[in-house]
Amino acid sequence: MTDRIDQATRSRTMAAIRSRDTKPEKWVRSALHQQGFRFRLHDKKLPGSPDLVLRKYTLNG
Repeated sequence: MTDRIDQATRSRTMAAIRSRDTKPEKWVRSALHQQGFRFRLHDKKLPGSPDLVLRKYTLNG
């Protein structure tokens, strides 16, 4: 399958997409924190580097 957009345009578009601190992510973090949940952000020790990690509730300690 070929791309309809040239490589330079695709690169600019992808560079503009944020992967951290987006508005929905900040809203969820704020709501969780207000309810007393404590978490870690973007834990690189886990596969995929998830946005939020609730360590207190992990299955394997």
